[in-house]
Amino acid sequence: MQFDLIVFDWDGTLMDSTAHIVRSIQRASSDLKLPIPSREAASHVIGLSLGKALRTACPGLSPERYHDLEDAYRHHYLCGEETVELFDGVHEGLDALRQAGALLAVATGKSRRGLDRALEVSGLSGFFDATRTVDECHSKPDPQMLLEITGHLGIDTQRTLMVGDTSHDLLMAVNAKAHGVGVSYGAHPLDVLQDCQPAAIFHDFPALQQWVLPRLG
Repeated sequence: MQFDLIVFDWDGTLMDSTAHIVRSIQRASSDLKLPIPSREAASHVIGLSLGKALRTACPGLSPERYHDLEDAYRHHYLCGEETVELFDGVHEGLDALRQAGALLAVATGKSRRGLDRALEVSGLSGFFDATRTVDECHSKPDPQMLLEITGHLGIDTQRTLMVGDTSHDLLMAVNAKAHGVGVSYGAHPLDVLQDCQPAAIFHDFPALQQWVLPRLG
C-alpha cells in the first residue's frame, strides 16, 4: 500500500472530544426529560450527522422534539468546547506527514461552522488540502465525502487512506474503495473496529504516523 492522500475523521481521531460529545447528548436528553442514553449508545453515534446521531441515540421522537434536542445539544457542546484538545502527538504528526509530501484532508460528521471553529481553536487552520462536512455531503458511511475529496484533489481512491475511530469511518472507506485504518482511543471499541477489517489499528497517533510515513508516495 502506497498513499498520496491521508483523510482524517475529526472527533475522536484528531480531537479528544468523545467524552464531551457523550456528556452533551446525555445532558440534552436530561433537559428534555428523555431517557438518558448510555455512554455506549451515545458514543456509538459519534461520526454521524447530528440529526442522524440523535435519532439513533434517542429514537421515537417527533420532528419538533428532535429540533429541540439538537438545540440543547449545541448549547451543552459549545459551553465546553474550548476545554477540548487535540490528542497527544497530533499537531506534530500532521506536520511531519505534510513535510513528507502527503496531501491531508478531513471528512467529518461536524457541521461546516463547527469544523471551521474547531480548526481555528486547535491551531490546525491551513493544515488540510480539502475538508468535507455533513453540510455538504451525505452522512457516513456513505462514500460521498471521500469521493468528493479525492475528486477535488485528483487522487485515486486506491492511493487514499482513511483514518478514523469508528466503524462509520472504516465502512465509508470500504464503500469508497479506499484503504482504512482505525484508532482505538476514540468512540468505538476495538472489537467493533476489527469487524470492519482495517489495514491496521493504532493505539496512539505517533504509532499511526510511523506506520504511514514509509508508505507515502
